[in-house]
Amino acid sequence: MITGLRPSQKSTDRLRLTLVATLFSVMQAQASGPVEPTNLREMSLTNALTLFDQHNHELMEMKRAVDAAQADVLSARQRPNPTLSLNTTSINPARDRTPGGFWDQPYDTVVRLDQTIELGGKRTLRVRAAKLMLAAGRADLQDALRQLRTQTQAAYFDLRLAQEKELINNETVTLAERTLDAAELRLKAGDISSVDVTRIRVEMLRARNDARQAQADRERSQIALAYLLGIENRATEIQAVDPWPAVRPVVMPQSLDAFLAHRPDVQAAEARQAAAQTDRALARSLRTRDVTVGVQYEHLPPDNSNTYGVGFSIPLFLGYSYEGEIRRAENQLLASEEALDKTKALAQTEIARLRADLEAAAARQRRYEEELLPSARKATDAAEFAYRHGALGVIYLIDARRTLHAVQLDAATARADYAKALAGWNNAVTVFARNP
Repeated sequence: MITGLRPSQKSTDRLRLTLVATLFSVMQAQASGPVEPTNLREMSLTNALTLFDQHNHELMEMKRAVDAAQADVLSARQRPNPTLSLNTTSINPARDRTPGGFWDQPYDTVVRLDQTIELGGKRTLRVRAAKLMLAAGRADLQDALRQLRTQTQAAYFDLRLAQEKELINNETVTLAERTLDAAELRLKAGDISSVDVTRIRVEMLRARNDARQAQADRERSQIALAYLLGIENRATEIQAVDPWPAVRPVVMPQSLDAFLAHRPDVQAAEARQAAAQTDRALARSLRTRDVTVGVQYEHLPPDNSNTYGVGFSIPLFLGYSYEGEIRRAENQLLASEEALDKTKALAQTEIARLRADLEAAAARQRRYEEELLPSARKATDAAEFAYRHGALGVIYLIDARRTLHAVQLDAATARADYAKALAGWNNAVTVFARNP
């Protein structure tokens, strides 16, 4: 506690300490990174993708791989280090020492400095290959980002679907319980048979089982999405609130060849092919002999004759001329060319598949929204009306409710399928829009 101050001074000091503590807390929060949204019970897709960008485990791992590739570029730039050697010879323990210290003894001491000079453009080729592999790593990161964002959006819509199915099943349970209560009252009045009441009770129990399964599916969807967002400890809080996307026409890129050329997976394959070409040139450059030059200083008492010398050395390729390294580099180049062709073919196939999936999902959703759901609701309303007025048996009412329940679940699945197909398509074609 601060002592020796007047009350007004104490208050002023407390205020100052509070302001300093608050400022420190704000600075610490800013240094720790973006603040996570706390209202996960109203999670929008935009907020989910923000959390994904900040905390996804696979994405963080890919970023570390890019950092490692940057370190490889730094290593490739370095020239060979010089070598310093110190040798003392002509030491004879049986000979009497001369007056003076070690430097005055008749020992032959040589200090030598050697430096290897790389020829054939080896360092330039190393740096070029490392930079190409860095470009490939960055393209891999972009492709992984595209795929992981698609997975995250799919997980978000899976949770949205699970929530809707849980809601449909809970409404079915509520309706079945009300019907059972009314049926038991009618049984006491003699307006319905006990067999019909038993059928309604069985249907109610079946609806409860479906509702419990829907709850389990929703919990699994929360866990799956929470892992992708990196908030596993808050999985139970996540609630997806975004509406289902509206069906709209599919827009193809104007130039498919230009689109494929700007896809990150194709760019990564092209960078690896160029790196393989550079590696082949680097392997061939090994046949260009490096030169090692050196300078030395020699000290040989007792006459204090200090001498200097220079020299150089080159390897003699008498037994081996790097045939294995060159052949391996050529094979890697052929493999990279085949990988590039395969990547382009897979990219073109993926675009065609995504378009087909999106168009099929859109047609399926329109069919449910415009035809199946209205027809099922109309048939169920008619069955409910007829049952209340005694013109229809309970078995027909149960059948109509089951049909509507199944159509509602299938319609929700159709909406989710379209939303996921649209997300996959948008993430694929956004590459072209982002890299025109």
